[in-house]
Amino acid sequence: MQENKIYDLIIVGGGPAGCSAAVYAARKQLHTLLIVKEWGGQSIVSDDIQNWIGTPHISGSDLARNLKAHVNEYAGEFLTIQSGYGVKNSKLNQDGTKSLTLENGHIHNAKALLISTGSARRKLTVPGAQEYDNKGLTYCATCDGPMYSGMDVVVVGGGNAGFESAAQLLAYCKSVTLLSRGAPRADAITVEKLLSIPTFKLVTGAIPKEIHGTQFVNGITYTDKDGSDIKLDVEGVFVEIGQIPATEWCREIVTLDEYGKVMISPWTQKAVDANNNDLDNIWAAGDCTNILYHQNNIASGDAVRAIEDIYKTLHTK
Repeated sequence: MQENKIYDLIIVGGGPAGCSAAVYAARKQLHTLLIVKEWGGQSIVSDDIQNWIGTPHISGSDLARNLKAHVNEYAGEFLTIQSGYGVKNSKLNQDGTKSLTLENGHIHNAKALLISTGSARRKLTVPGAQEYDNKGLTYCATCDGPMYSGMDVVVVGGGNAGFESAAQLLAYCKSVTLLSRGAPRADAITVEKLLSIPTFKLVTGAIPKEIHGTQFVNGITYTDKDGSDIKLDVEGVFVEIGQIPATEWCREIVTLDEYGKVMISPWTQKAVDANNNDLDNIWAAGDCTNILYHQNNIASGDAVRAIEDIYKTLHTK
Protein backbone atom coordinates (compact mmCIF):
# COMPACT_ATOMS: atom_id res chain seq x y z
CA MET A 1 0.00 0.00 0.00
CA GLN A 2 1.48 3.30 -1.12
CA GLU A 3 1.33 6.20 1.34
CA ASN A 4 0.97 9.58 -0.37
CA LYS A 5 2.68 11.57 2.36
CA ILE A 6 6.32 12.52 1.82
CA TYR A 7 8.17 12.83 5.12
CA ASP A 8 11.15 15.09 5.66
CA LEU A 9 13.00 12.08 7.07
CA ILE A 10 12.67 8.34 7.52
CA ILE A 11 14.77 6.73 10.26
CA VAL A 12 15.15 2.95 10.18
CA GLY A 13 16.16 1.20 13.41
CA GLY A 14 15.07 0.97 17.05
CA GLY A 15 18.39 0.78 18.86
CA PRO A 16 20.31 3.61 20.55
CA ALA A 17 21.11 5.23 17.18
CA GLY A 18 17.58 5.16 15.75
CA CYS A 19 15.96 6.25 19.02
CA SER A 20 18.41 9.10 19.61
CA ALA A 21 17.85 10.29 16.05
CA ALA A 22 14.06 10.15 16.43
CA VAL A 23 14.11 12.30 19.58
CA TYR A 24 16.40 14.91 18.03
CA ALA A 25 14.50 14.95 14.73
CA ALA A 26 11.19 15.53 16.52
CA ARG A 27 12.69 18.31 18.65
CA LYS A 28 13.89 19.99 15.45
CA GLN A 29 10.36 19.64 14.06
CA LEU A 30 11.35 17.50 11.12
CA HIS A 31 8.34 15.52 9.90
CA THR A 32 9.78 12.09 10.61
CA LEU A 33 8.80 8.45 10.28
CA LEU A 34 10.63 6.01 12.56
CA ILE A 35 10.51 2.39 11.38
CA VAL A 36 11.26 -0.10 14.15
CA LYS A 37 11.18 -3.86 13.84
CA GLU A 38 12.46 -4.44 17.39
CA TRP A 39 13.33 -1.96 20.14
CA GLY A 40 16.69 -1.89 21.88
CA GLY A 41 19.28 -3.13 19.41
CA GLN A 42 21.63 -6.06 20.02
CA SER A 43 22.17 -5.14 23.69
CA ILE A 44 18.67 -6.36 24.52
CA VAL A 45 20.15 -9.79 25.38
CA SER A 46 22.46 -8.36 28.07
CA ASP A 47 21.54 -8.91 31.71
CA ASP A 48 23.68 -6.08 33.05
CA ILE A 49 24.90 -3.15 30.93
CA GLN A 50 27.39 -1.10 32.94
CA ASN A 51 28.60 1.47 30.40
CA TRP A 52 25.40 3.21 29.27
CA ILE A 53 26.33 6.70 30.40
CA GLY A 54 24.22 8.04 33.26
CA THR A 55 23.00 4.60 34.32
CA PRO A 56 25.51 2.47 36.26
CA HIS A 57 23.51 -0.75 35.80
CA ILE A 58 20.67 -1.55 33.42
CA SER A 59 19.46 -4.71 31.71
CA GLY A 60 19.10 -4.85 27.95
CA SER A 61 15.34 -5.28 28.23
CA ASP A 62 15.06 -2.25 30.51
CA LEU A 63 17.20 -0.21 28.14
CA ALA A 64 14.88 -1.15 25.30
CA ARG A 65 11.83 -0.11 27.34
CA ASN A 66 13.46 3.21 28.25
CA LEU A 67 14.38 3.96 24.64
CA LYS A 68 10.85 3.17 23.50
CA ALA A 69 9.30 5.30 26.25
CA HIS A 70 11.57 8.26 25.44
CA VAL A 71 10.73 8.10 21.74
CA ASN A 72 7.01 7.76 22.45
CA GLU A 73 7.15 11.05 24.40
CA TYR A 74 7.67 12.76 21.03
CA ALA A 75 5.16 10.81 18.94
CA GLY A 76 2.57 13.07 17.39
CA GLU A 77 2.66 15.98 14.97
CA PHE A 78 6.30 15.61 13.95
CA LEU A 79 7.06 11.97 14.73
CA THR A 80 5.21 8.92 13.44
CA ILE A 81 6.26 5.47 14.64
CA GLN A 82 5.80 2.32 12.57
CA SER A 83 6.76 -0.71 14.68
CA GLY A 84 6.72 -4.46 14.21
CA TYR A 85 7.99 -4.58 10.63
CA GLY A 86 11.39 -4.17 9.05
CA VAL A 87 12.20 -2.75 5.63
CA LYS A 88 12.14 -5.21 2.73
CA ASN A 89 13.79 -3.02 0.10
CA SER A 90 14.45 0.57 -0.91
CA LYS A 91 14.85 2.66 -4.04
CA LEU A 92 15.61 6.17 -5.23
CA ASN A 93 12.80 8.02 -7.00
CA GLN A 94 13.28 10.34 -9.97
CA ASP A 95 12.36 13.36 -7.86
CA GLY A 96 15.16 12.56 -5.41
CA THR A 97 12.95 11.14 -2.68
CA LYS A 98 13.61 7.75 -1.09
CA SER A 99 11.02 4.98 -1.22
CA LEU A 100 10.99 2.17 1.36
CA THR A 101 8.86 -0.96 1.15
CA LEU A 102 8.15 -2.60 4.50
CA GLU A 103 7.73 -6.31 5.19
CA ASN A 104 3.97 -5.75 5.43
CA GLY A 105 3.88 -4.26 1.92
CA HIS A 106 3.42 -0.63 2.97
CA ILE A 107 5.49 1.91 1.04
CA HIS A 108 6.77 5.14 2.60
CA ASN A 109 8.60 8.07 1.01
CA ALA A 110 10.87 10.79 2.35
CA LYS A 111 13.25 13.54 1.30
CA ALA A 112 16.01 12.13 3.51
CA LEU A 113 16.90 8.74 4.95
CA LEU A 114 18.88 7.77 8.06
CA ILE A 115 19.99 4.13 8.15
CA SER A 116 20.51 2.92 11.73
CA THR A 117 19.64 -0.77 11.57
CA GLY A 118 22.76 -1.91 13.39
CA SER A 119 24.28 -5.34 13.11
CA ALA A 120 24.26 -8.72 14.81
CA ARG A 121 27.28 -10.47 16.24
CA ARG A 122 28.26 -13.57 14.31
CA LYS A 123 27.48 -16.34 16.76
CA LEU A 124 29.63 -19.22 17.87
CA THR A 125 27.68 -22.38 16.97
CA VAL A 126 29.51 -25.14 18.87
CA PRO A 127 27.76 -27.21 21.59
CA GLY A 128 27.29 -25.19 24.77
CA ALA A 129 27.60 -21.79 23.07
CA GLN A 130 23.88 -21.09 23.09
CA GLU A 131 23.37 -22.58 26.55
CA TYR A 132 26.02 -20.36 28.14
CA ASP A 133 25.36 -17.20 26.11
CA ASN A 134 25.53 -14.35 28.68
CA LYS A 135 26.51 -16.92 31.32
CA GLY A 136 30.23 -16.64 30.83
CA LEU A 137 30.16 -16.54 27.02
CA THR A 138 29.90 -13.00 25.72
CA TYR A 139 30.35 -10.98 22.55
CA CYS A 140 31.56 -7.69 24.04
CA ALA A 141 34.82 -7.26 25.95
CA THR A 142 34.19 -3.54 26.42
CA CYS A 143 30.78 -4.18 27.97
CA ASP A 144 31.56 -7.22 30.11
CA GLY A 145 35.33 -7.33 30.57
CA PRO A 146 35.49 -5.72 34.04
CA MET A 147 33.23 -8.45 35.43
CA TYR A 148 36.01 -10.98 34.76
CA SER A 149 38.67 -9.27 36.85
CA GLY A 150 41.26 -11.73 38.14
CA MET A 151 39.95 -14.61 36.02
CA ASP A 152 41.34 -16.77 33.23
CA VAL A 153 39.52 -16.12 29.95
CA VAL A 154 39.62 -17.03 26.27
CA VAL A 155 39.09 -14.85 23.21
CA VAL A 156 37.89 -16.58 20.04
CA GLY A 157 38.86 -14.71 16.87
CA GLY A 158 42.11 -13.87 15.11
CA GLY A 159 41.27 -10.51 13.54
CA ASN A 160 41.79 -6.98 14.82
CA ALA A 161 38.64 -7.17 16.93
CA GLY A 162 39.86 -10.31 18.68
CA PHE A 163 43.26 -8.84 19.49
CA GLU A 164 41.76 -5.52 20.59
CA SER A 165 39.39 -7.38 22.91
CA ALA A 166 42.33 -9.36 24.30
CA ALA A 167 44.24 -6.12 24.91
CA GLN A 168 41.30 -4.72 26.89
CA LEU A 169 40.89 -7.91 28.90
CA LEU A 170 44.56 -8.00 29.88
CA ALA A 171 43.88 -4.93 32.03
CA TYR A 172 41.54 -6.94 34.26
CA CYS A 173 42.04 -10.66 33.77
CA LYS A 174 44.54 -13.08 35.28
CA SER A 175 45.32 -14.50 31.82
CA VAL A 176 44.00 -14.21 28.28
CA THR A 177 44.33 -16.98 25.68
CA LEU A 178 43.41 -16.09 22.10
CA LEU A 179 42.27 -18.89 19.80
CA SER A 180 42.80 -18.17 16.09
CA ARG A 181 41.79 -20.59 13.33
CA GLY A 182 44.74 -19.58 11.18
CA ALA A 183 47.55 -17.06 11.21
CA PRO A 184 46.56 -13.82 12.98
CA ARG A 185 44.79 -11.35 10.68
CA ALA A 186 45.31 -8.41 13.01
CA ASP A 187 47.86 -5.64 12.49
CA ALA A 188 51.38 -6.97 13.02
CA ILE A 189 52.26 -4.28 15.56
CA THR A 190 49.23 -5.21 17.69
CA VAL A 191 50.08 -8.92 17.58
CA GLU A 192 53.71 -8.23 18.49
CA LYS A 193 52.75 -6.03 21.43
CA LEU A 194 50.40 -8.60 22.93
CA LEU A 195 52.88 -11.45 22.47
CA SER A 196 55.30 -9.51 24.69
CA ILE A 197 52.87 -9.67 27.63
CA PRO A 198 53.44 -12.71 29.90
CA THR A 199 49.75 -13.20 30.72
CA PHE A 200 48.78 -13.45 27.05
CA LYS A 201 48.94 -16.61 24.96
CA LEU A 202 48.21 -17.00 21.24
CA VAL A 203 47.10 -20.39 19.88
CA THR A 204 46.89 -20.68 16.09
CA GLY A 205 45.20 -23.46 14.18
CA ALA A 206 42.64 -23.68 16.98
CA ILE A 207 39.03 -24.57 16.14
CA PRO A 208 36.51 -24.24 19.01
CA LYS A 209 34.70 -27.52 19.65
CA GLU A 210 32.62 -27.15 22.82
CA ILE A 211 31.83 -24.76 25.68
CA HIS A 212 31.65 -26.36 29.13
CA GLY A 213 29.96 -25.23 32.32
CA THR A 214 27.52 -25.87 35.13
CA GLN A 215 25.52 -22.72 35.83
CA PHE A 216 28.25 -20.64 34.17
CA VAL A 217 31.15 -21.29 31.82
CA ASN A 218 34.05 -23.22 33.31
CA GLY A 219 35.92 -24.33 30.22
CA ILE A 220 36.33 -24.60 26.46
CA THR A 221 37.56 -27.43 24.25
CA TYR A 222 39.26 -26.68 20.95
CA THR A 223 40.86 -28.86 18.27
CA ASP A 224 44.48 -27.94 17.61
CA LYS A 225 46.41 -28.00 14.33
CA ASP A 226 47.37 -31.65 14.90
CA GLY A 227 43.75 -32.73 15.34
CA SER A 228 43.98 -33.20 19.10
CA ASP A 229 41.25 -31.92 21.43
CA ILE A 230 42.53 -29.55 24.11
CA LYS A 231 40.46 -28.41 27.08
CA LEU A 232 41.13 -25.13 28.87
CA ASP A 233 39.71 -24.32 32.29
CA VAL A 234 38.48 -20.74 31.95
CA GLU A 235 35.70 -18.65 33.46
CA GLY A 236 34.94 -16.50 30.43
CA VAL A 237 34.81 -16.88 26.66
CA PHE A 238 34.78 -13.71 24.54
CA VAL A 239 33.75 -14.24 20.92
CA GLU A 240 35.00 -11.88 18.19
CA ILE A 241 34.32 -13.64 14.89
CA GLY A 242 32.69 -10.77 13.05
CA GLN A 243 29.44 -8.90 12.69
CA ILE A 244 26.58 -9.19 10.22
CA PRO A 245 25.27 -5.69 9.36
CA ALA A 246 21.52 -5.38 8.81
CA THR A 247 21.95 -3.65 5.45
CA GLU A 248 20.63 -6.06 2.84
CA TRP A 249 17.50 -3.93 2.39
CA CYS A 250 19.48 -0.82 1.35
CA ARG A 251 22.26 -2.26 -0.81
CA GLU A 252 20.59 -0.88 -3.98
CA ILE A 253 20.84 2.75 -2.84
CA VAL A 254 24.13 2.92 -0.86
CA THR A 255 27.69 1.66 -1.18
CA LEU A 256 28.61 -1.18 1.18
CA ASP A 257 32.15 -2.16 2.10
CA GLU A 258 33.49 -5.72 1.94
CA TYR A 259 31.78 -6.52 5.24
CA GLY A 260 28.39 -5.17 4.19
CA LYS A 261 28.63 -1.95 6.19
CA VAL A 262 27.41 1.40 4.87
CA MET A 263 30.31 3.62 3.84
CA ILE A 264 30.01 7.06 5.42
CA SER A 265 31.81 10.33 6.00
CA PRO A 266 32.70 10.44 9.73
CA TRP A 267 32.36 14.23 9.66
CA THR A 268 28.66 14.24 8.81
CA GLN A 269 27.51 10.57 8.86
CA LYS A 270 26.50 11.05 5.23
CA ALA A 271 26.62 7.93 3.07
CA VAL A 272 29.37 8.03 0.44
CA ASP A 273 30.21 6.10 -2.71
CA ALA A 274 33.39 4.15 -3.43
CA ASN A 275 35.15 7.42 -4.37
CA ASN A 276 34.13 9.06 -1.08
CA ASN A 277 31.56 11.32 -2.75
CA ASP A 278 28.43 12.14 -0.75
CA LEU A 279 25.24 10.37 -1.73
CA ASP A 280 22.14 12.53 -2.05
CA ASN A 281 20.32 12.90 1.29
CA ILE A 282 21.22 9.52 2.76
CA TRP A 283 22.91 9.21 6.16
CA ALA A 284 23.81 6.27 8.38
CA ALA A 285 24.77 5.85 12.04
CA GLY A 286 25.69 3.11 14.46
CA ASP A 287 26.89 -0.44 14.01
CA CYS A 288 25.74 -0.70 10.37
CA THR A 289 28.43 1.82 9.33
CA ASN A 290 32.11 1.37 8.49
CA ILE A 291 33.43 3.34 11.47
CA LEU A 292 36.21 1.90 13.60
CA TYR A 293 34.46 1.48 16.96
CA HIS A 294 30.98 0.24 17.83
CA GLN A 295 29.28 0.93 21.17
CA ASN A 296 25.81 2.05 22.27
CA ASN A 297 27.07 5.47 23.34
CA ILE A 298 28.97 5.93 20.07
CA ALA A 299 25.91 4.93 18.02
CA SER A 300 23.75 7.41 19.92
CA GLY A 301 26.21 10.26 19.40
CA ASP A 302 26.71 9.45 15.73
CA ALA A 303 22.96 9.55 15.20
CA VAL A 304 22.72 12.99 16.81
CA ARG A 305 25.52 14.22 14.52
CA ALA A 306 23.57 12.86 11.56
CA ILE A 307 20.41 14.72 12.58
CA GLU A 308 22.33 17.96 12.91
CA ASP A 309 23.60 17.53 9.36
CA ILE A 310 20.21 16.41 8.05
CA TYR A 311 18.53 19.47 9.51
CA LYS A 312 21.14 21.79 8.06
CA THR A 313 20.93 20.12 4.67
CA LEU A 314 17.14 20.22 4.44
CA HIS A 315 16.78 23.79 5.71
CA THR A 316 19.84 25.69 4.54
CA LYS A 317 20.85 24.14 1.23
